[in-house]
Amino acid sequence: MAKFLTNREENYSQWYNDLVIKADLAENSAVRGCMVIKPYGYAIWEKIQAELDRLFKATGHVNAYFPLFIPKSFFSKEAAHVEGFAKECAVVTHYRLKTDESGKGIVVDPTAKLEEELIIRPTSETIIWNSYKNWIQSYRDLPILINQWANVVRWEMRTRLFLRTTEFLWQEGHTAHATREEAIEETEKMINVYAGFAENSMALPVIKGYKSEHERFAGAIDTFAIEALMQDGKALQAGTSHFLGQNFAKAFDVQFTDKSGKLDYVWATSWGVSTRLMGAIIMGHADNNGLVLPPKLAPIQVVIIPIFKNSEQLALISETAVKIKADLEQKGISVKYDNRDNNTPGWKFADYELKGVPVRIAIGPRDLQNKTIEIARRDTLTKETVPVEKVSELIPKLLEDIQSNIYQKAFNFRKENTFYVDKWDEFVNKLDDPGGFIMAHWDGTAETEEKIKEETKATIRCIPFDSPDEEGNCIYSGKPSHRRVLFARSY
Repeated sequence: MAKFLTNREENYSQWYNDLVIKADLAENSAVRGCMVIKPYGYAIWEKIQAELDRLFKATGHVNAYFPLFIPKSFFSKEAAHVEGFAKECAVVTHYRLKTDESGKGIVVDPTAKLEEELIIRPTSETIIWNSYKNWIQSYRDLPILINQWANVVRWEMRTRLFLRTTEFLWQEGHTAHATREEAIEETEKMINVYAGFAENSMALPVIKGYKSEHERFAGAIDTFAIEALMQDGKALQAGTSHFLGQNFAKAFDVQFTDKSGKLDYVWATSWGVSTRLMGAIIMGHADNNGLVLPPKLAPIQVVIIPIFKNSEQLALISETAVKIKADLEQKGISVKYDNRDNNTPGWKFADYELKGVPVRIAIGPRDLQNKTIEIARRDTLTKETVPVEKVSELIPKLLEDIQSNIYQKAFNFRKENTFYVDKWDEFVNKLDDPGGFIMAHWDGTAETEEKIKEETKATIRCIPFDSPDEEGNCIYSGKPSHRRVLFARSY
């Protein structure tokens, strides 16, 4: 175990905080509830961003950018929306500062009060639909398939790096359609894009499903979500896609003339994921030695570390290392050759292990004599010695195997910690130990849902798409139920 990390089994929360800071991913800022994403953490986010951006564009979406500030009056146009976000809104009331009477301090200039207060965006539906009103007149203007990469502010009382911060980075898709069917198809398409990304790139299995009415996005008719299980037995919502119906089109009077000449309101969707995905990668895969990054999202996929006593040895090792680096880079693999002489090889081994680099190559004088190198895998912490000439052939296959192995480990963990429960006592006991996903019957009422949450802190994470019809009785009320839903405690 890395000596500077709290043991995961003893204090999971502290282990997580230690790891985020010690692995140089992020730190708390001078602004309460906000974080500084450090270069290594941001490099992982850039990999996430690049792959998602590719997937969005492959499905016909384009990027745009809308203002950070939203007039307060826009929020009042959609009642459910404003109610859902009212408690989290940061409000700008003035536009100027001035020195105080002493000439030394700074105060808000009371004469510089805004005519209309501005909300710092918690989400962009209102400002975007105000623009769409000017863009859409006819069915020929549809569909509009826009994504925005941005920051948002949601005033949080209790924050945790990456998982819940006052300001965070995300993407938000906002689409407009001529028919209900097209909008629903888009909503389903994007939750499938998110699920595919989570499983193929993040190596994290997820469950797709509907949110209950109580858990839906404010202003949505339906919310689809993907839920992942973290290693402490809690769920993490890793992405959502919302069918907004005509709610925002009616709020902003966005109408279009259809093919028959009839005037109708536009149908809408929105969907998003955030830097919370960084937390999912950490809590889904990391161990007591540090991060375990899936190769597809690792900024450094292979690190080469020379073991040398003097500059002559380093020069000889470098000839081999630089050639290996060039050969692997030609295959699209990101490689770092760390030939710094201000840290020992042992320190470097521990540092790159902490940072989750999937593959480590070590080369020393004896390896040069034997024409071999040592390869270490981060996921299994195993080592093997291989001939130098086989390295460029072995590494791509090894990275694929690591990606697959990380996913399978997470999948097995979820399988072992998913329980089908029919008795209330067993439900409560499973939540306490070991935690995990619980598939149980629910009577479909908001009252029962709220009572379960009050008594256990567990919520309905989603109603899985593939949950079959099954007659039973609600875990809490005993009333009839027609299918199981997914319960868990969550972040």
